[in-house]
Amino acid sequence: MSTVKAVPDSLVLAAIERAQHHSPSNTPGVSVGAIKRHLGVPPRSRRVPAQLRALEASGALVTSRRHGVVTWALTTAGQRRLQRARRAGTVPALPESPQHRHWRDARTAAAEEIERFERSMSDGLEDGARLLRADPPASSDEWFALGDRLQRACRRMGSASYCLREWGEPDDAHPDTDERDEPTDAKLDPDERTRRRARRMGRRTVRLWNDRITLAGGE
Repeated sequence: MSTVKAVPDSLVLAAIERAQHHSPSNTPGVSVGAIKRHLGVPPRSRRVPAQLRALEASGALVTSRRHGVVTWALTTAGQRRLQRARRAGTVPALPESPQHRHWRDARTAAAEEIERFERSMSDGLEDGARLLRADPPASSDEWFALGDRLQRACRRMGSASYCLREWGEPDDAHPDTDERDEPTDAKLDPDERTRRRARRMGRRTVRLWNDRITLAGGE
């Protein structure tokens, strides 16, 4: 019978520390699910919750509740314990962080899909040119249908372009949240900044590249 390899306590503490760094909330404490994602263990693993309870009993962790969910945070003793383990070189390397994997997966998907998106965009523009030349003139329904198609194509192109060329590799010392701001926004008037921020909604969400989903609805 195969046995589940134990996760070192120091690695659990390091995962909690990194999960806290990546949390968009300033409130201390992260969920068991977040800890498991940072450890790279299966969501249904029972070993991690048992370790968390043991670390709490030793004084290294403290629990609280946020929106009814139990969260775990390092105590001062837990932080000292992690620091001692690091100085001793006994903390194994954490697996790739969820936010870095999200960035890498989106970048890979964009590289694989962007040529197809470009062809789709080109085909839509050519169809628009044909409608302009149509005799008799194209019907309103044809224009409305093309408008929907071009909107989807443009949103998809914008998202893929951002993921491939503009989304910088995340630093694991900080949360990688999309604030939808760009350095050049400072030169814009407030109304234009608001419009651009609204259009950037969902630009990191690869699942919205599905042909049946429109990015304009946001995340």
